[in-house]
Amino acid sequence: MRLVTFVPPDGHARAGALLVDSVIDLASAAPLVLEESADLRWDLLSLLHAEQDVGLDTVEVIVSAVVQMLGFAPEESSEYEAMLSISTGSVSLGGEAMVYPLDQVSLLAPLPRPTSLRIYGSFEEHALALASLRETGLTDVWYRGPAFSFANHGAVYGPGAEILAPPSDELDYGLGLGCVIGQRVRDVSPETAREAIAGYMIINTWTARDYEAEEQALGLGPIKARDFATSLGPWLVTPDELDLYTDDQGRMSLAMIARVNGIEMSRATAALQYYSFAEMIAHASRNVTLYPGDVLGTGAVGGGSLFERTNGYGPWLAHDDVVACELTGLGILSNRIV
Repeated sequence: MRLVTFVPPDGHARAGALLVDSVIDLASAAPLVLEESADLRWDLLSLLHAEQDVGLDTVEVIVSAVVQMLGFAPEESSEYEAMLSISTGSVSLGGEAMVYPLDQVSLLAPLPRPTSLRIYGSFEEHALALASLRETGLTDVWYRGPAFSFANHGAVYGPGAEILAPPSDELDYGLGLGCVIGQRVRDVSPETAREAIAGYMIINTWTARDYEAEEQALGLGPIKARDFATSLGPWLVTPDELDLYTDDQGRMSLAMIARVNGIEMSRATAALQYYSFAEMIAHASRNVTLYPGDVLGTGAVGGGSLFERTNGYGPWLAHDDVVACELTGLGILSNRIV
């Protein structure tokens, strides 16, 4: 499934499921499978927590019920997709719009306010490049295990959102991906950690490189260098959707591309992830409980920043620039700098 948080016309933010170029309003469609659903919370964070016994498994049942109601069995998915592609209006149930064309809604970050947000440095090529350009060298400590810094989970932006730039002379993007925790875990092993993943999404770790250099000179950060914004989205993709690209260790062969004003600036693959999501989760859960809605990001892929592409000299991002991050199977996450 591809799960979203969206705002319908004249409505408020709610959880939905993407079907081709349409969005199922889960709250409106819930009466198809639940006798009493009006008082339930239909935001994605509540669904991840499976509050009142309504979770992602319930969402899957709702989506199947909508497909069947529209008269298409799963094996007829190509016909179903064709029908949705030409749909110009919403589908209603009991007077409530149940399916909206994607171009009639606004998408927010899948989790507009994650429970927490950890950004790792899980790509060796990126770590080596930063260490070389900062003339610090990458120490053996980096290879002892994954490490993260907390990002501001209250400054999360979704697709199409405008990013208010800090007064930085070296504003940069960070092309990466992340996972969302779907169950409560603590001291989990790398061998079983993947079971805790609810899904994946694109993460753009916006960074003020001049702030970052000052913080790292103090042995800190990045802290304020990333405090102003992190972009997540455009949707949360459940692991089964990416099985085709996933190896036995959980690494995914996903093409990763970043464009600035339509010009390709970065191209890489997620398969080069040095520390896997399983290793990241095991590390994050050591002596700490992880909760549904916690987000763990990889940090930038090798070559996934202007800092690397320009050897630290720029040009950097400027007012009105549009940055679009694209990953195989995960969509396109685009934002404008203001």
